[in-house]
Amino acid sequence: MNTNLITGILIPFAGTSLGAACVLFMKKGLNERIQRVLTGFAAGVMVAASIWSLLLPAIEQSESMGKLSFFPAVVGFWIGILFLLLLDHIIPHLHMNSTSAEGPQTNLGKSAMMVLAVVLHNIPEGMAVGVVYAGWNAGNSGITLTGALALSIGIAIQNLPEGAIISMPLHAEGMSKRKAFIYGVLSGLVEPIGAIITILAAGVIIPVLPYLLSFAAGAMIYVVVEELIPEMSAGEHSNIGTIMFAVGFTVMMMLDVALG
Repeated sequence: MNTNLITGILIPFAGTSLGAACVLFMKKGLNERIQRVLTGFAAGVMVAASIWSLLLPAIEQSESMGKLSFFPAVVGFWIGILFLLLLDHIIPHLHMNSTSAEGPQTNLGKSAMMVLAVVLHNIPEGMAVGVVYAGWNAGNSGITLTGALALSIGIAIQNLPEGAIISMPLHAEGMSKRKAFIYGVLSGLVEPIGAIITILAAGVIIPVLPYLLSFAAGAMIYVVVEELIPEMSAGEHSNIGTIMFAVGFTVMMMLDVALG
């Protein structure tokens, strides 16, 4: 595995770790308005990444199908949606600012289920990075290194607030700063692991790359609609979440076009 691949899959993980490190330096927890700002930004980044880095390349790579070039993107997208829907039902987790857990009943504590909620939506992000870098590494997919790097940077940017959103509330719940930081870092570990597994399976992936690109997009969109949008719109002054969604969307769009 070359240096570019290693760097690309570690950039998003570094974003989560830096965000989680906020708990070591900030004395007070994040108030609800700041959480809405960060969540809205993250949602905007994920939607833009799903469109420009995943769905559009999937359609472009299927041009040989003519008017049916949308088919792999539609099929992969829906498989991604259904996959996350399945995980949502079989993994116990607790969303931010929620009082009731989702998934099967469990004896896990609140902190563990909050971490699982973040892990749940880090899975498609890790797969997205892995699929894009596997396509670039194959050399015949039309995916450029700068395009893959744009996705890594975009996900890292949205992981910065995500790391803080998990570590700060954990500390507010009574967990030590050091332990909250470790939990925040561990919540992002699934991304490089998922990316590495995806890249190692490149021989199987390349023939169905358009389907897998759109699969990752569908999974990410599911997370945005099911989790992030409700969180950014909760309570009063929810328009700040909408504005930050637009900011995140614009930032990721510019990154992908400028670097891709």
